[in-house]
Amino acid sequence: MAGTRRTVSEAPAPEAAPVPAPLRARYAVTRSVVAGRPVLRLTPRRGATGRHLLYTHGGAYAFPLQEPHWWLLQHAAKDTGVTLTVPLYRLAPEGDARQAYALLREVYEGLCAEAGPGAVTLGGDSAGGGLALGQALAYRDTGAGRPRQVLLFSPWLDLTMSHPALPSLEPFDPLLRTEDLIEAGRLWANGTDPRDPLLSPQFADVTGLPPVHVFQGGRDLFAADARLLAERLEAAGNGGTFTFEPEGEHVYVSAVWTRASRRSLATVRGLLRDGPTRA
Repeated sequence: MAGTRRTVSEAPAPEAAPVPAPLRARYAVTRSVVAGRPVLRLTPRRGATGRHLLYTHGGAYAFPLQEPHWWLLQHAAKDTGVTLTVPLYRLAPEGDARQAYALLREVYEGLCAEAGPGAVTLGGDSAGGGLALGQALAYRDTGAGRPRQVLLFSPWLDLTMSHPALPSLEPFDPLLRTEDLIEAGRLWANGTDPRDPLLSPQFADVTGLPPVHVFQGGRDLFAADARLLAERLEAAGNGGTFTFEPEGEHVYVSAVWTRASRRSLATVRGLLRDGPTRA
């Protein structure tokens, strides 16, 4: 879900899409400010379980949350009783990874203090998927508490776009372009090595993570990296799953009218209701 054709160096970015009426009908929506950034919280009006999904949206780190992100969340969390927390991190080029992780750490610690880390699922799509997995790595390494699980939808795992299969994948992806992403990654890294595992989790040690569930389409520039991650997780005994839809485009789950999306979102709802707390 990479957004419009605004280039990452243009400013200002459009505003985040508002919470749509169907979600407002089912959730009580509150807005707070954490580390200087807005954080949206959607609490089910009925049947709240005390579990939480901390969701980071995609958009190449340069585009705001858009309406299809809300479609994804609306269908992913339906009837699960899960509370949704959506931080609106500062976008590149004004924002960078360091600022985003400071915000997300504070939000995560607040949820852990409220409900315990075992009640918190980390999730994200595209660039937000990179942030979700990066958080799991950071919290493993700093002892911040192990989240329940991680849900990744077409995650962006390598800012350097170094996988040798990319030239063969790019003609089949109607949205993503390698050159654009390398530039977006450079701005997001803001002088930090783009191969740093928190920026490019593909280069991380993936042992000791909670279950990581990856949902990936085949008509997507990120398909090869996602499959490589799934193989590395399996070798590490992670206990997560890899769902692959060969005809799925980038963040295919947001196309909620398609069979592929419906199949995968049914799986996501099951994980949010009953997902394991241990790998």
